[in-house]
Formats: sequence, structure tokens, C-alpha cells
Amino acid sequence: MDFNVKRLAADAGTFLSRAVQFTEEKLGQAEKTELDAHLENLLSRAECTKQWTERIMKQTEVLLQPNPNVRIEEFLYEKLDKKVPTRMNNHELLGQSMIDSGNEFGPGTAYGNALIKCGETQKQVGSAEREFIQSSANNFLTPFRNFLEGDFKTILKERKLLQNKRLDLDAAKTRLKKARVADARALVSIPQLLLGVFQAEQDLRITQSEFDRQAEITRLLLEGVSSTHAHHLRCLNDFVEAQTTYYAQCYQYMVDLQKQLGSFPSTFTSNNNQSSVSGGASVSVPTIPVSASLPAAPGRASSAFNELRSTSGSRKARVLYDYDAAGSSELSLLADEVILVNSVPGMDSDWLMGERGNQKGKVPITYLELLN
Repeated sequence: MDFNVKRLAADAGTFLSRAVQFTEEKLGQAEKTELDAHLENLLSRAECTKQWTERIMKQTEVLLQPNPNVRIEEFLYEKLDKKVPTRMNNHELLGQSMIDSGNEFGPGTAYGNALIKCGETQKQVGSAEREFIQSSANNFLTPFRNFLEGDFKTILKERKLLQNKRLDLDAAKTRLKKARVADARALVSIPQLLLGVFQAEQDLRITQSEFDRQAEITRLLLEGVSSTHAHHLRCLNDFVEAQTTYYAQCYQYMVDLQKQLGSFPSTFTSNNNQSSVSGGASVSVPTIPVSASLPAAPGRASSAFNELRSTSGSRKARVLYDYDAAGSSELSLLADEVILVNSVPGMDSDWLMGERGNQKGKVPITYLELLN
């Protein structure tokens, strides 16, 4: 019981000391220890990453689900840890309406048959949209959300702890300064004053050590934002690939539908009050197979990197984008330059060791293209 009381008293004293130091700094009555420029730059970069990640996430969610009421409903289901009910999207609803009306008018009539074909295509587009949304949510939104709710929250926690250690350090400096002033004004040597100065110096050494250790922990976490950027770049590539697949599928579905509608008699395919066209005279649109419209599978690049990791040799690689090294262990890159890369045992799979002349350092693989 006595231990808990003492612990509470010590915590209250620490909190009061920090509050006084913070207030005096705001009023300009106390000096403040400034963080080194590199750490300040890392903090600013992390905050910038957080803000833009939130903004990109929000706009992506609007793109995937334009209806704000549905977004709110899905958010509530997620918070309640309940499965979101399956609902038909707009394309599927339109397709079902067309099919139902086509059956009502009669599948044997030109108009009824055309409605059914259009409805089936709309449902195909709706299915492709559903796959695109699911892929984008899993491969793009989820990693962004994990960063905000995981890594960045850890950074905030350690940054707050660093702020507290900095306040403790400056409060210790103030106590030492006051103790020395009191000692200097004493007419005789008073043991209590000397003891006070000694205690203040010891507290300063302890708080300085704790501050330095926390600053190093925070710096290491912040330097990890570079890995986050590399990971988010891969997620961005996945998102673009999903969009490419989705749009290519939709295009192919509509081209096929147009050809089917073009086979109807001209009296049914012509617009009102316009001259009829022959059955094969529909607008000619080049057919692009879905598979041909997609980018090369990323698995080829991944297999090349995996092969490099399994050997002890080096490969030439072309740099795709500029990259600024976040620390002394990394190598800055310029777009289109060619460097040597190799794998080092125990290195993170997202990085390779790069070499340019006498310069060496880690480089992210998402910024590289291996050359033959």
C-alpha cells in the first residue's frame, strides 16, 4: 500500500514538473531543448505521409462507393464486427431490370431479346466492378489503413514519450541552474546546498540519458517510413493493375454486346426518324481481348528478384524513379541510371544492396528494373 502511494506521489510530481516546464516554455520563461534537424525532418515526413495517406484513402473510398449513406452503413458494420449484407450494385440492378422487362415483352421479340442481352452484359459489368472493389479494398485500402492504425499510432506513442522525456530533461536543467544560483549566493558552504547541486546534476545525467535513448528509438521508427513508402508503391501498382483489368473487362463486354445488337434487323437498330442501317453496319470498335490489354504479370519481375536472392552474384538494374536516402545505410538513386545490385543474407525482402562506383547502400526493389 505504501509503495502504491509513493508511486502515485512520484507520478504526480513528474506530471506537475512537466506541466510547469511546458507552461514556462509557452510563456517564454524557460529554455527548450530543440531536436536535431534530421529528427525534425523525419517527424515532418511522417506527419506528411499520414495526412496524404488519409486523403488518398478517403478519395479512394469515394471512388469505390460514391453513395455516402452506404459508406456510413459499411463503416458501422465494420466497427460492430458484423458481416456487411450482400447487395446488388447499380449495374446489377439495371441489368436485372432489363432482363425482367425483356422477359415481359417477350424474348422472341427484337426489343425483348435486346433488353435481355443488355441486361446480361450489365450484370457482367456489375460482377467485374464487384471484383475490382474487393481487390482494391484488400490490396490498396487495407495496407494504407494498417499503416494509420498500426505503425503511425506507434510513432505517435513514441513521439509523445519523447516529448515527455524532453520536458523532464529541460526541467532537470532548470533545477540545476536554480541550485547553482542558490549555492553561489550562499555566504558560507552549506551541506544542503551542495547536496542539492549534486542531486540536480545526477538527475540531469539520468534525464539526458533517457532522452537520448528515446530519441534513438523514435528515429529508428521514423526511418521505417521509407519502407512504408516502398510498400505503398507496390500497393499502388496493384491498384492500377486492378483498374486496368476492370476497365478492359468492361470494354470487352460492351464491344461484344454491340456486335450482338448489330446483328438485329436494321428496322430495330436504327434510331427514330433516322435512316436505317444494315445489320453489319454498327459502329466498328476494335476488339481488344482482356488478357492482351493487361500489363505484364508482376510475377515475372518478382521471380527475377527471387532468383537474384537465391544466388550470391550481382545484376545490373535500371532505376525507375528518383529516391532520396532516408539514412546513411541507404543509397540515393536517380531515375534511368544503371547500378549493380545484390542480395545480402538477412536483408528485408523489399530491399537489395546497391552499388554505384565506391558508393554502397540499401535500395528499395520497387524502384528497380533488373536488366538481362
